[in-house]
Amino acid sequence: MSLTRRQKWRIEKIQAERISRAQRASSNSEALLGDAGEAQAGLVITRYGQHLLVENESGELFKCTGRQNIDLSVAGDQIIFQATDNNNGVVTALLERDNQLNRSQKLIAANIDELWLVVAIEPHYQFELIDRYLVVAENAGLPINIVVNKIELSDNIKKTKDSFSMYVDAGYSVSYLSVKEQVNIKELKNQLNDKTHIFLGQSGVGKSSIINELIPDLNLRVNEISTKSKLGKHTTTNTTLYHIPSGGDLIDSPGIREFQLDDLTNKEILNGFREFKPFIGKCKFRNCAHINEPSCAIKTALESGEISYKRYESYLNLIS
Repeated sequence: MSLTRRQKWRIEKIQAERISRAQRASSNSEALLGDAGEAQAGLVITRYGQHLLVENESGELFKCTGRQNIDLSVAGDQIIFQATDNNNGVVTALLERDNQLNRSQKLIAANIDELWLVVAIEPHYQFELIDRYLVVAENAGLPINIVVNKIELSDNIKKTKDSFSMYVDAGYSVSYLSVKEQVNIKELKNQLNDKTHIFLGQSGVGKSSIINELIPDLNLRVNEISTKSKLGKHTTTNTTLYHIPSGGDLIDSPGIREFQLDDLTNKEILNGFREFKPFIGKCKFRNCAHINEPSCAIKTALESGEISYKRYESYLNLIS
């Protein structure tokens, strides 16, 4: 449906206002630099509009704006800033990122060490949905692990583990957790040490329970960040980085909890199945779709048991 002239005018007006606000914030930052202190390293905790909440190496929080020539910064970014007054500051440089996570062409977070996909016994996990998450993570170049939560609800945990063995065989880490009965919580905390993580998963699988277990004082930290940024409860809807007391950092991003499969091509979907990769390019025909073609290396690997039938069926469903 085409837009009316008034709708187009409204969109252009909103965009112009956003650009104007960004330019004003940048101009104000340049004016503040005259009285700024020495440059120091900082970690972006959250972003709200044209402002950032930055933590220095001593754990102090600063409300910062960026210089006009600085690219957009998000939670997880390492930056250089100069403090001004009353715990305010100006970001003067954005350090090179190891990686970044985008959703729907929007930059969400940076410098992530691992993604954690949380599924559960109830609501019952779906393998095709799990594969969608894994495909997106593989194409983003981000390591991803699987957590099977609420195992206290399983009447046959051995059968559950057998079902997930295809992911273990493909090289993924699979953890089995029960927050209610405190099963494998300590082991999970040990895996998170000295790294930055994001938890993904559908509603109801217990992500919040796990996060509250990892960060018992999370509400206190949310309130502290809200007070510093003067955003109130709105902060809880922003992508925000929290420190895990037992070690490591957690980036909580409400915008990507319901992870959706991007508009990936069939080739990208194929590359998203990591156990397929050793066989890609070894088929008789260069344009092999790995369905009914003769001398297909992936089909041969399927018949020999090197590729799981469930994973192969999931691949076919995703490209259909």
